[in-house]
Amino acid sequence: MSRAKVASYSAARIASRVKELGRAISKAYKGRRVDVVVTMDRAFMFAADLVREMDGPAVLHFVRENVRDVEWGGKTRREVFFGNHETTSANNEPAGFKGRDVLLVDAVLESGVTQDFLLRRIGESKPRSLRLAVLLDKTSKRRVQLEPDYFAFRTASNSVWSGYGLAGANGLGQNRGALASGNSSQKSARTAKKRKR
Repeated sequence: MSRAKVASYSAARIASRVKELGRAISKAYKGRRVDVVVTMDRAFMFAADLVREMDGPAVLHFVRENVRDVEWGGKTRREVFFGNHETTSANNEPAGFKGRDVLLVDAVLESGVTQDFLLRRIGESKPRSLRLAVLLDKTSKRRVQLEPDYFAFRTASNSVWSGYGLAGANGLGQNRGALASGNSSQKSARTAKKRKR
């Protein structure tokens, strides 16, 4: 029986890559204020470490994705809403990012649909610049023409990743410092369980 290929990134390797990203982002903004929009809940750990590696002033905004089916012209279609009083107004219009440098931070870029939607919404307020930073760029399921400006790791794996803020298929693993995919994350959970016995 062939075993699925697994991958993992240690806490030390993640920290090194986040530091590199922080330097690259700081260089791009040249000390200007950055409005950092963080998608919750998956990106909280990555975003917290990333902004600490950035030089210059940063203002954090947090949004939560809400995907739901809505009736439109007698047909049902799936739409994405992002809820937060700072990034959207009461009627779900983009808030005032006009003339600002905005960095959208997310944990995983997979299909790209939700990130593309949010980038378009933020772009409607005419920011000075708009960039995307992700922890994991999963390229195999991309459904839109979207590439991140910054990414820590790129993978073609379709496996579920867990650790470093990402929950595994069982909902656990977010508090682990390392990042693992598929069977490697399950193996880690089994190893931890054996240690407790």
